[in-house]
Amino acid sequence: MTYRFMRMIVFFDLPIQTAQQRREYSRFRKYLLKSGFMMMQESVYSKLLLNQTTASTVERGLMKNKPEKGLIQCLTVTEKQFSKMQFILGDYEGDIICTDERFIEL
Repeated sequence: MTYRFMRMIVFFDLPIQTAQQRREYSRFRKYLLKSGFMMMQESVYSKLLLNQTTASTVERGLMKNKPEKGLIQCLTVTEKQFSKMQFILGDYEGDIICTDERFIEL
């Protein structure tokens, strides 16, 4: 079996004017964290995936857990493309894995 590592990046802009909207924002953000997404920037989260099949599964989960209003965008790129990301301003955060090496942490 061959793996083609991919990275899914989710960008979202959700309204938070009312208490209900703040609850939906919080619920969506908690869903992302529970699903294994890591925050890259405010309202930008990414997740490492094995292949396109798992990307489709994750997309379906996002569709099921989306709030009623707002903007949510999803971009899936290969890990090689993601590793070519340029940092224009700011420092590299070490908690984001930018390699396709496989590892097991126990």
